Amino acid sequence: MKIPTSVLRISALNILCLAASAQSAPRFGVGVTASTLGIGIQGAAAITTHANLRAGFNIFDYEHGFAKDGVGYKGDFNLRSVQLTYDHFFGAFHISPGVLVYNGNSGSAVASVPGGQPFTLGGTTFYSSSNDPVNGTGRLSVNKAAPMILIGFGNLVPRSSRHFGINAEAGVVFQGSPNVKLNLGGTTCLTSSQTACVNTAANPVVQASLVSEQSKLTNDLSALRYYPVVSIGFSYKF
Repeated sequence: MKIPTSVLRISALNILCLAASAQSAPRFGVGVTASTLGIGIQGAAAITTHANLRAGFNIFDYEHGFAKDGVGYKGDFNLRSVQLTYDHFFGAFHISPGVLVYNGNSGSAVASVPGGQPFTLGGTTFYSSSNDPVNGTGRLSVNKAAPMILIGFGNLVPRSSRHFGINAEAGVVFQGSPNVKLNLGGTTCLTSSQTACVNTAANPVVQASLVSEQSKLTNDLSALRYYPVVSIGFSYKF
């Protein structure tokens, strides 16, 4: 059966229109962000008219000194994460369930107590030896993967002729309670007169108090099991 020439022309025209539409449709965008997860780079691809698949990584380092129960800490905090989200749009507004497929956020610290000074572990007071002051390390870690939910406005792949955009988000990462690990060395004394001094690592009383202190610190940081995310960024659509 011969197909009419007019039908062929219409079909050809429809195909050309669809091809032109597909070529002009936004497909990919990139962005840079500053957030509570660090400085990030993200990329997104349009998968439906109202949805993107977005991936990115975040990184940031900073130092912070603080004291806790007479122990001085010089801390290094490292933000490292890789995220993957599904962005569903309602106009410019979006809801984005996702996951930190890698959550390397952590902290480490060098601990010290000046010689002769008191410090408290698990509610028990000890004294740092003047001849061999107490010293040690601390480590904070979280689950290596964690679900997250974000809400915000802006689109890395806008369904318009725009190429540049501003994006803002807020949400939470459900990373579980941080785990705190302390290790102390040096010599610990039971009195301010520097008597009954024993190597910290070999003193069962100090070690039991150290375990109690770790539990206390973990409990103090339990609010971070819900890690808040606030982000603002700029994007470009190809």
